[in-house]
Amino acid sequence: MSSPPAPSTVSEESPHVALGVTNARRWTIVWLLFAASLINYFDRQTLSYALPLLAKDFHLDKALQGLVVSAFFWTYTTLQIPIGLCADRINLRWLYAGAFALWSLAQGLTGFAGSVAMLLGCRMLLGVGESIYLVGGTKVVSLLFPLSQRGLPCGLFDAGTRTGLVLEGLTIGWLLQTFGWRTTFTIVGFAALAWLVPWFLATPAQMRDTSAGAERTRITWDQFATLLRNRDLLGVLLGFFCFDYYWYFLITWLPSYFVDVRHVTILEAGVRAALPFLVFGVCQPLGGWIADRLIRRGWDPARTRKGIISTAFLSGLLIIPAASTTSKDVALLLIMGGCLVGLSTANQMVLLQACTSRKEVGLAVGVYNSVGNIAGTLQPIVTGFVIKLTGSYTTAFVLAAVMLAASQLSYWFIVSELKADHGERTA
Repeated sequence: MSSPPAPSTVSEESPHVALGVTNARRWTIVWLLFAASLINYFDRQTLSYALPLLAKDFHLDKALQGLVVSAFFWTYTTLQIPIGLCADRINLRWLYAGAFALWSLAQGLTGFAGSVAMLLGCRMLLGVGESIYLVGGTKVVSLLFPLSQRGLPCGLFDAGTRTGLVLEGLTIGWLLQTFGWRTTFTIVGFAALAWLVPWFLATPAQMRDTSAGAERTRITWDQFATLLRNRDLLGVLLGFFCFDYYWYFLITWLPSYFVDVRHVTILEAGVRAALPFLVFGVCQPLGGWIADRLIRRGWDPARTRKGIISTAFLSGLLIIPAASTTSKDVALLLIMGGCLVGLSTANQMVLLQACTSRKEVGLAVGVYNSVGNIAGTLQPIVTGFVIKLTGSYTTAFVLAAVMLAASQLSYWFIVSELKADHGERTA
């Protein structure tokens, strides 16, 4: 039996109405996703700052330190596609809450680790829980906003990750120095559980796709294979691989770069690293907001978002002179300019959604984030080898920036105009 036209129209133009969510309430949910993303990255990166203290207590050499750091990505990357499938089929109110509780408990339990094995287990459990953040957040936005309006909410909720890095750079040193690493992990992890209260108050009882036929939709392996043969999706994935290589380069090496090359203290390095991440975080919702406004004024949706992505990717070239200037302050300003790349993030996510139907958003984002985290896993190995081989950071800076700038070509020559998509694909 065919569905009445009215519910279909409501779902496409005002999908939040079909879920029984007011406009104000859907923005409350976006802000809660922002807070969850902030907590996500704060928890994830705490180990980077605490590692010298853990290394001393557990007698970890550099090889074991690398093992402990990488344990998070073993589960996080592996679960991106499975969690994407779950996000497309399970009530996100409970799926996101369960994952959030799991990663918060894993973070808190890290403070009780009595062995390297338990430390590894906590990091792997953290990766399991945190696998929901981008997949689940993007899926929630797709349920609350039509495609033409998703730029700002996508950029806003993901800006929480960069805000978390800024907040951590400014506070984690004091927390570790004042309370020690065990108490810091315990406080940060268990206190975050309070987030669950407003989440359950704000979200509807059923947070899943309510469009006709959605309840019976199952993603088959044939559909998965078709998704991977989608030329538009492959173009977006190539761009995101290079973007994430650049991003993980910044978050992995900036503090060390300021200490090793600019000869500042660890405390000052944290503050200096926080400033570029602040720029990145501000640019994320700004890039989506600019695109949404231009599109409402009649600009072509695909070209507008591609243009912002290209401009943002080119700004990444600014880190090249940052590596060679003699002034540490000029270097900082250039790196902050290189973080205008943040203007691209929301628009990348919206183009990704334009490549797929709403029922496949979770799976598509899972594939998308898997590809990005493969880049994130490879980047420290490549960068470490390059620095060891050349004896400086300059070549590593050039590699990350040029890869990013060149990858914009995939958006223009592989990704189509997607003219029929803003609306998104329906099958």
